[in-house]
Amino acid sequence: MAGRQYVSGRDWPVAEPRRPWARRYHFEEGPAALVVDVLEVLDSQYGLYVWPCAVVLAQYLWAHRRSLPGKRVLEIGAGVSLPGVVAARCGAQVILSDSEELTQCLQSCRNSCLLNSLPGVPVLGLTWGRVSPQLLSLAPIDIILGSDVFFDPKDFEDILTTIYFLLEKNPHAQFWTTYQVRSADWSIEALLYKWNLKCIHVPLHSFGADKEHLASSSMPGRHTIEMMIISLAQSEGTSLYSALDCSTSYGFREICIPPPSP
Repeated sequence: MAGRQYVSGRDWPVAEPRRPWARRYHFEEGPAALVVDVLEVLDSQYGLYVWPCAVVLAQYLWAHRRSLPGKRVLEIGAGVSLPGVVAARCGAQVILSDSEELTQCLQSCRNSCLLNSLPGVPVLGLTWGRVSPQLLSLAPIDIILGSDVFFDPKDFEDILTTIYFLLEKNPHAQFWTTYQVRSADWSIEALLYKWNLKCIHVPLHSFGADKEHLASSSMPGRHTIEMMIISLAQSEGTSLYSALDCSTSYGFREICIPPPSP
């Protein structure tokens, strides 16, 4: 955006620390349009500003907006909550969540709801890998959202543990997630197999996200962003176990893993 500088690596604005600013995102397709406002703060807590992956996931939701009315959606690690807000504005029944220990991020979720006239959207403290009363009491869900939650490898198993728990309770649900390619050495293949999960890669061009600038913003820029949909590998009595080879620059190709011996 004009008048705003960006630093390499994290694509965050150079601004006065802890001074909030509003940013507007425009989603358009033909005559249809959606405007979303969010409040961002430059802070060491990453959930207080929008990451490039969030804009890509929000674009996917916008492209599939006709399927969202009435869907029950949970966003994990929501922070500023751009994808969750887009889903809610498109008619989904949304719950926003972030770590129960990150009170500023939870407040950021609430701020985004208020800015977009969504005062009734619940905001919950859900910490990855922790079975809490809030997690146990969640109502049924259809879609789980997560943008750039696979940021730190030490969190990967906690994230997938939580996703597995939610998918076991909601066998037909899916986890829609975007991530930024950061290292060829990072892999979730073994964890997908361990937790009996499968995923498919969603090409960005299939939903108009193969561009440097989305929603009238400067993001995702030149970052390499990927999207995948994760679900249970075994459902309705099938015995197909599948995972993805994620070992090379997060380049996914589906591989089949035989079911365990009886």
